[in-house]
Amino acid sequence: MHTPKSILKSIWGYDSFREPQEEIIESVLKNHETVALLPTGGGKSICYQIPAILFSGATLIISPLISLMEDQVQQLQKRGVKASYVKPGSSTEDIVTLFDAIKYGELKIIYLSPERLQSNLIIEKLKEIEVSLLAIDEAHCISEWGHDFRPSFLKIKEIREVLGNPKLIAVTASATNQVLKDIQIQLNCNNATVFKKSFFRKNLAYQVFEIESKNQRLFQIFSKIQTPGIVYVNSRKRTKEIASLLKERGFLATHYHGGMSRQEKEKAFLEWTTEKKRIIVATNAFGMGIDKENVGIVVHVDLPYSLENYFQEAGRAGRNGKKAFSVLLYSQNDIDVFTKQFIETIPDLSFIKDFTRKLYQHFHISNGEMNSSSFDFNFLEFCKLYNFPYETAKTSLQVLINQGIIELSQDFYSRSTLQIIVSPKYLQQQIENTHLDKKIINVLLRSYSGLFSNQIKIDEFTLSKKIGITSIELKKRLTSLAEKNLLTFQEKSDHQQLFFLNPREDQYQINRVSKQIKNYLNQKISKGKKLINFVLSKDSCRSQLLLNYFDQNHSSQCGICDVCLNRKNENSRELEHEIVTLLKNKDLSSQEIFITLNTQENWVLEALKNLLKKEVISINIQNQYYLNE
Repeated sequence: MHTPKSILKSIWGYDSFREPQEEIIESVLKNHETVALLPTGGGKSICYQIPAILFSGATLIISPLISLMEDQVQQLQKRGVKASYVKPGSSTEDIVTLFDAIKYGELKIIYLSPERLQSNLIIEKLKEIEVSLLAIDEAHCISEWGHDFRPSFLKIKEIREVLGNPKLIAVTASATNQVLKDIQIQLNCNNATVFKKSFFRKNLAYQVFEIESKNQRLFQIFSKIQTPGIVYVNSRKRTKEIASLLKERGFLATHYHGGMSRQEKEKAFLEWTTEKKRIIVATNAFGMGIDKENVGIVVHVDLPYSLENYFQEAGRAGRNGKKAFSVLLYSQNDIDVFTKQFIETIPDLSFIKDFTRKLYQHFHISNGEMNSSSFDFNFLEFCKLYNFPYETAKTSLQVLINQGIIELSQDFYSRSTLQIIVSPKYLQQQIENTHLDKKIINVLLRSYSGLFSNQIKIDEFTLSKKIGITSIELKKRLTSLAEKNLLTFQEKSDHQQLFFLNPREDQYQINRVSKQIKNYLNQKISKGKKLINFVLSKDSCRSQLLLNYFDQNHSSQCGICDVCLNRKNENSRELEHEIVTLLKNKDLSSQEIFITLNTQENWVLEALKNLLKKEVISINIQNQYYLNE
């Protein structure tokens, strides 16, 4: 008979669980609704994957990131577990085939993004299969109090009822008590068994430095620390800039951000994980699912968006238990910009009401009218037309999405897409006599795989540089090849599709949900202020500040953060001064000094060692210390 431990050994190769994985798994197997809060790197996925293997029916896993789903499915398939996921752009036929495979036992685990729960086809196909376990990964996304709220997660409670109320597990790596409570409310599992592992990391030193020359400090850090590292920045442009600066100084570095093609991401990730490149410079798109144990340092060159983000990103260092560092570099300008962008730009209810009215007016929707059509929406143009500050308008837009007033399509066209729709032989025949087209196709085939079978996202700028022409000329040539029916080419768009989910009601639209909106806005302001307070704090242990934020208490200070080290140095200097004062009167042994000062002996010995090193004191043949002249 298979047991959790036997599966852990046979499939994952581990002899024992990390605490409290085994208890969480047993809770699920006993049919207890289970909520687990485990720190980054705590092995959350095993807590639902092992029960999935043991249960007779299928397991449905709701996960917010496509890249995370892809990675977990690949890892499971390598281990012989029958797993798959609903891919972006899947056709009706693809979805039907996938669910038939589940129905007939060819698949054991299926991953879905929460947005897929809006699809009637998906819901109908879910009704046809036996789901033994419903698992929610990154469960904090279901709470408006969480740092990454996703309205589509709110559909999960309804889906669970459709599935016949299967066993439930929800896991997250960052949640306050308030978020944990909200997760249970939103999933209708108020009596869930809740597991909370301490977030205290005795080997991880949180260090925050105010500094002007961040680049120079980066060079110093990576000259001293030779283990793999991650550098987090807040813009795609800066990932490439900083990686280039590091490479110019001789460091092996690469970069990663959400706008890169899948092939580019895979290449960067592989180079870093195999340590062909020791440093990866990334936006927070590089995060969930990263499980490299020997990362020795994580550096934040820009301020993170919240303490939840910071804690998750910093926690990717030191998973092997060895001493590791999380270094945050900031300047006063960073504080000013963050305050202006993320605190002072928070809208009030009056602004949100005006924003909502203008949105309806922009698309000519009358009061009381319900329009179910989609609208082509360019957010930047909308802000310019109505003179709305970008950051304030962006928050207002998110409020309307959170409250179910509007829905905005995912940005499908953030990159142009291309697919070759003829055979390789026919394609070569058609372009044989056109040198430029031939060169374009050859560069495409070298740069991307799967062009003959799937629509692939491409980067015209990078391709045009490889070919030696402008991106404008490249688009013209690709359009021409598309007109010849050799390929399909969908140029990227700055537009998204906007849907109004309710009739226009100027007097009641916002008033009806004003309390929820105020809570959301106050929460954003509070989170921003708490991040600033954490960065600027000079008198509280960093580890204790983080633990307090997540409603966890830890009595002892870490002793290795910048605040603890500064305090230790100050105490050491004070102790050295007291020893020098004593030795002005007479020569003393270490034991006599220790008794007189009535302090810890190891502190006295450390201070004596420092004074000897500085040649302030010496020691005689009677093992007594005396002042040098």
